Amino acid sequence: MSATTAPTLAAPRGPTFAEKLRDFTKACFAGPVNSAITIACLTVLYFAVPPFWSWAVANATLFGTAQDCRAAGGACWAFVREKFWFSIFGLYPYEERWRPATMISILVVMVVASTIRRFWGRWLLLGWAIAAPGMWLLMQGGFLGLSYVQTRQWGGLTITGIIAVYGLALGYPLAVLLALGRRSELPLLRWFCTAVIECVRGVPLISLLFMAAIMLPLFMPQGVTVDRLVRVLVAYTLFTAAYMAEVVRGGLQAMPRGQYEAADAIGLSYWKKMRLVILPQALTITIPSQVNTFIGLFKDTTLVVVIGVFDFFTTLRAALGDPNWLGFPTEAYLFAAGVYFILCFAMSRYSQNLERTLRPEAR
Repeated sequence: MSATTAPTLAAPRGPTFAEKLRDFTKACFAGPVNSAITIACLTVLYFAVPPFWSWAVANATLFGTAQDCRAAGGACWAFVREKFWFSIFGLYPYEERWRPATMISILVVMVVASTIRRFWGRWLLLGWAIAAPGMWLLMQGGFLGLSYVQTRQWGGLTITGIIAVYGLALGYPLAVLLALGRRSELPLLRWFCTAVIECVRGVPLISLLFMAAIMLPLFMPQGVTVDRLVRVLVAYTLFTAAYMAEVVRGGLQAMPRGQYEAADAIGLSYWKKMRLVILPQALTITIPSQVNTFIGLFKDTTLVVVIGVFDFFTTLRAALGDPNWLGFPTEAYLFAAGVYFILCFAMSRYSQNLERTLRPEAR
């Protein structure tokens, strides 16, 4: 008996570039309104792109001095190149810059590892528990032959990364606890969590920073001091927790009542119910809101300048005061905007990929 061969189905072919271009063109000129908007956008690009290209690329100066930049008449990217490492490390001693460079490398490795799902678990938490204090001790020194470097000498992108990562990492679990506490059936716990959230959310971050940097030392016992950067981290963490708590609470309220009842029916305790059933779903459906809040809080790190902490943006502004490089603020601000955009865009793209992975129905 001869075997019959089952017909094979060809894999679906995706649209070609020509087909995508044709569909894009058709959408741009679909109707008079779309056509008018497309023509207006093309007109703006026609008049804006050539001058910008001439300034930013054709006549730009990548190497040289300020005099060379002024003679060329274009963008002075040589200023950004000259001040690049200063914008990364700030006033950290030159001979000790290997320490913040190592800290940034460890921070990048830990953040990247945290974005890979197969690494999620106890070992990742243990890694952060070791890396977080280790990076701080490496920056501060004062042991094993490392010279002590005061936190007021920390600056640049290094301090931005420290504030953002430490603040968000510490504020997120606190936000979950505040959200659960606000929905608790215990009146005192619910009132306390509600008061913390509303009081912190009701004031701007800059006021919390002022209170942490200026007012808090007035209430400390005589002879007791807390490092200024630590106080900034505490204020930033509380601010992060208060805003993220409301995002988490929105996810908890969006959960169907049947999920709670099903968890109770199989005999799960409160914490097991939250850890295994409710929170994974609530946190998943609020990924866009969480990342939107993360991005806003990340950009708020620039406010630490009001209490004398030099973050990445402030360090670049300070570099503009160099008498040898006066007159190039546009290049500095464009460089800062590019760095912030890359970091925020990376968070946005990762959140979209994570949402597609955890919520296939949201594709």
